[in-house]
Amino acid sequence: MRLTPMRFKDYTWPHNPEVYVVERQRRLAVHPVPFGRCVIQDLGSGYQVLRGEGVFAGENAYEQFRQLAEVFREGGSGLLVHPVWQTERAWFASLTVTEEPLPDYVRYRFEFWEDWNGYDGGLTQVDVGSPSQGENTSSAGTDAGAEAAVYLVKKGDTLWGIAKRHGVSLTALIAANPQIKNPNLIYPGDRVTIP
Repeated sequence: MRLTPMRFKDYTWPHNPEVYVVERQRRLAVHPVPFGRCVIQDLGSGYQVLRGEGVFAGENAYEQFRQLAEVFREGGSGLLVHPVWQTERAWFASLTVTEEPLPDYVRYRFEFWEDWNGYDGGLTQVDVGSPSQGENTSSAGTDAGAEAAVYLVKKGDTLWGIAKRHGVSLTALIAANPQIKNPNLIYPGDRVTIP
């Protein structure tokens, strides 16, 4: 029987990791009642965690690990396809090298956290200030008919991630958005102009 290859966002493992641990905990509250007893209240299930260990081996082992580390650095949630876990959205929560990496051998651990908020990581682009037909809006320093794209911030976004997804530098993105006083602090619903 051939298992489905593990996949997260656009990265597919060349071979599935060796060890998987799927952990799901129920959130409970304990309430004391008379006579030294207690009542347990079920607060619902908590998030599910997938932990595991794997090895990249062969002449391109370090390159495979480097690609996986790039996916980790991207941040944000993505679709996780796993042979022993149902397909769902998850956050890549940790990536650890467990031994000194060699060019042909890298042992690593990983952890994914289930994402229940429905955030799809998609981009919403809104046209702002696009001229209507027949209207001449050219002025010094601007192109006639140029359109500015506006991105609506979603939960989990960072300016660095938005800049990367749109292919612009972080410096240019910050310069195009003087309304953002602290580039490390953006909130869902904020409007970010893409230069």
